[in-house]
Amino acid sequence: MKKHKRSSSPYVSLVVVAYNIPRELPRTIRSLSPEIQRGVDAEAFEIIVVDNGSTPAVDADSLRAWGADVQVITVANPVPSPAAAINQGIEWARGELIGVMIDGARIASPGLVAGAIQASRLHPNPVIGTLGFHLGPDVQHRSIHDGYNQEQEDQLLDSVNWIDDAYRLFDISVFAGSSQRGWFAPIDESNAVFLTAAAWRDLGGFDSRFTSPGGGLVNLDTWKRACGLLGSQMILLLGEGTFHQIHGGVATNALEHPWAAFHDEYVSIRGHKFSRPTVQPLFIGTLHSSTRQSIISSALSLQPDSA
Repeated sequence: MKKHKRSSSPYVSLVVVAYNIPRELPRTIRSLSPEIQRGVDAEAFEIIVVDNGSTPAVDADSLRAWGADVQVITVANPVPSPAAAINQGIEWARGELIGVMIDGARIASPGLVAGAIQASRLHPNPVIGTLGFHLGPDVQHRSIHDGYNQEQEDQLLDSVNWIDDAYRLFDISVFAGSSQRGWFAPIDESNAVFLTAAAWRDLGGFDSRFTSPGGGLVNLDTWKRACGLLGSQMILLLGEGTFHQIHGGVATNALEHPWAAFHDEYVSIRGHKFSRPTVQPLFIGTLHSSTRQSIISSALSLQPDSA
């Protein structure tokens, strides 16, 4: 498959993986579109949706309704892990800065793209990420036990009119487990991770040896390896995030989290237990009213060794 040709190349490419999320994907793409994203020209970024075997297949035209430059790649021989699909999207990308969202069911806050661009100018080899959040009253592997479902989530999203101001999503969400230490500490993973195209090449993309459904710990592995690249710098976007929609994901929405099996696979590949990156991040961003309470609680919870 050849890359599409355009008259000019965007600065940022966003690679979004999709698999059977017809309810969630349009919201994700809309949140990434020029309609929602602030402080960035439409010509500055493209969105590459990698359809990893959806039935029916993802329709590109339906995702362009909000003015986004959306391309859809349909994986010829999809497998349960999205690692190879992501690498195909990275190869397809034209941008100098490439962001990857391993889960296409995550709505983005309005400053994600502009923040990533600003962060990319702070360091020659940035590893840029955002914190993750779960929509609903609790992390979703717990809230689903209390009856939280897609219908309730639809009502919750409607109640805050997120399309008018997607920062209101902070009012109806909680920190994801990988971001549970708050705004001012290193995170276990990012569901919107941005590296330069050169850094993705140096990293070798996502490791396709992670074959578990959903990729197992491949996203955590990628984030940690990226943070370990020689001369790299972790940069976290304050006041921005991605918000997970409930969709029956193999890990996030499982009644029993498959961590043990995923971790066994990680150990078999890496030869040691997983541990989060310990590098000190840089922070860039603008704080909005909806993030104020979580910012305060994060600051108060800082431990001396993470300050």
